[in-house]
Amino acid sequence: MPRATDAVPPPPRVLKAFGLSGRPEPLAGGQGHSVRVAGAVLKPGADAAETEWAAGLMERLRGRRGFRVPRFLRSADGGHVVEGWAATEFLPGEPGPAGRWAALLAAGRAFHEALRDVPRPAHLDARRDPWAVADRLAWGEATARMPADVRRPLARLERLRAPVDAPARLIHGDLTGNVLFAAGRDPAVIDFSPYWRPVAYADAIVAVDGLLHHGAPHDLVDSAVPGAEGAQLLLRALMFRLAASVLLAGPGAVLPEDEAAGFTRVADLVERRVGGRR
Repeated sequence: MPRATDAVPPPPRVLKAFGLSGRPEPLAGGQGHSVRVAGAVLKPGADAAETEWAAGLMERLRGRRGFRVPRFLRSADGGHVVEGWAATEFLPGEPGPAGRWAALLAAGRAFHEALRDVPRPAHLDARRDPWAVADRLAWGEATARMPADVRRPLARLERLRAPVDAPARLIHGDLTGNVLFAAGRDPAVIDFSPYWRPVAYADAIVAVDGLLHHGAPHDLVDSAVPGAEGAQLLLRALMFRLAASVLLAGPGAVLPEDEAAGFTRVADLVERRVGGRR
């Protein structure tokens, strides 16, 4: 897991460009690179075109019911990226899905309903990051070199994969740790990770994350992705997380024993679900 201490603060000139002052405070979560400065969160590695698109989209979603989204800050020159840094307003809320699965799924579904008519962004085709590659691998659209200990469980899941009829739409593919809860306020959806997949795939990823990392009960699957098609989405979500874990670790990486055991345990559940067994 990333640590808050992994964060490298933005240069003072970046803060000045966004009209910010104060000491950057590292934030936990994500890849451990974000920092908070006063009422803003700054994140490095921002692609200018994708950030401008996301900023416009989030602005259109502000004020919708059932969720909150952050506003992107403009720099002095009017853009949303300065030297690779993007800045958003800091939204109060407590992260962590444990005990809030129903609320998390409800916020995600409200968010996705608001995205219903958004067209497919062209920049998705250009993505080559580990998550994008892992997603394409899960859907049979790409291949990637994997170590032997990962090829076996991936092949096992691949043999169970069947077509999914649900139409693709714009989704947030990493909701689990990116929904914040605050008393008396709608949940906040942050760190938008766009994918073009069936909307229930986002719920399947939440279910897989819950089973792998948060001790979620098995009945989370029933509320997140019920039925035969839900089982196929769950299968793809597990392939996605398994492949991403290896790709993020780098060439020659081997999954830690406890992580590999977790994937095997969830793969057993997925196999039962695909076979119609509990």
